[in-house]
Amino acid sequence: MPTTATAAPPAPYWLTPEHCDLQDFIRTVDRRTALADYPHAASVEENILVYDCDQVRALAGKPLALRALQAEWGQALLDGPGVIVLQRAVTDMECLEQVNRVFQALIAGQHASGQAGGDHFARAGANDRIWNVQQKLCLRAPEAFARYYANPVFAWIAEAWLGPGYQMTAQVNVVNPGGAAQAPHRDYHLGFQSPAACAAYPAPAHQMSAMLTLQGAVAHCDMPLASGPTLYLPGSQRYRAGFLAWQQRPFRDYFAQHCVQLPLAAGDAVFFNPALFHAAGHNRSPDIRRMANLLQVSSPFGRAMEALDRRAMSAALYPALQALRAQAALADEDIGHAVAACAEGYAFPSNLDRDQPIGGMAPPPQQQLMREALAQGWPLARFIDALHSHAWRRQA
Repeated sequence: MPTTATAAPPAPYWLTPEHCDLQDFIRTVDRRTALADYPHAASVEENILVYDCDQVRALAGKPLALRALQAEWGQALLDGPGVIVLQRAVTDMECLEQVNRVFQALIAGQHASGQAGGDHFARAGANDRIWNVQQKLCLRAPEAFARYYANPVFAWIAEAWLGPGYQMTAQVNVVNPGGAAQAPHRDYHLGFQSPAACAAYPAPAHQMSAMLTLQGAVAHCDMPLASGPTLYLPGSQRYRAGFLAWQQRPFRDYFAQHCVQLPLAAGDAVFFNPALFHAAGHNRSPDIRRMANLLQVSSPFGRAMEALDRRAMSAALYPALQALRAQAALADEDIGHAVAACAEGYAFPSNLDRDQPIGGMAPPPQQQLMREALAQGWPLARFIDALHSHAWRRQA
């Protein structure tokens, strides 16, 4: 009688912090990057792929060769080291300096106003952060914006990961001399959530989160190792429970012992899978204000089919929910379901100059505001005022 092989246990559909196993993580990341697997790469340094963009740009006008390069990049981000360096991604240094002058003027304006920008991973005011610099640069210096983002390298790698129709946003981060290193983390979307919030999403959503965003950083000055360029753990994007694991001490300790970093020159760029464990390094230099333009490129698919005025809907629904609650016609849990069908449940996109992530990774969403109002019995007028204030903070 034929025997049946024992099937491997199914991967859990709901991930919890208890599913994080350091030995499994080590086995996942313990892989060397082979240059032979990436024929367009110039070298492998510290297990990270390095591409010479002078050679990359030579593929313009060669659709099949360019498609092959994009497939190589996509595979590297998905199942390879998860991070690639693009040397000389920007070669128009005159444009780069013009953009730098705009950034410096924006930072000077923030200092003059006494504004200390909130930060996801650093104490407010410790470094310099320009939120929504994409719009600010475009409105202040549209010609410089055009020259900067006309760069085909940016478009090619964004399309390699996200396809056409991607949404480009950016924030400038300046780490001043003495600026402390970040704790290792993953990035937007689930990387901005607490362990409890992450555990509320099923495992396929953890995988999907990494496919919705491409993270990039363009060096706007030379970044020797002393200035603290970003630390990476190649291969860590492959770990299934990583959005929960990065917040646990054993995984942070492993990162501290095994992370790598590469120096960058002005005009170099780094792009990586948002699920990669990474952290800004400690700026130990006496005089380098390490400035990077952080590109966050989003999938066009993260949108609803229809445009709804959820503020008007929430204002109309609120008194009905108050009445149903007073009549005990709906349980609190069921009221929560109605709120979820009506109000915006996600904190982003927002205007992070007005709606800053101080005291947490994200500002409160509309649903949280509505639940708080119902729980505390706010009168309708107060709730409508709060809705208007919330909407104003989110406007660019």
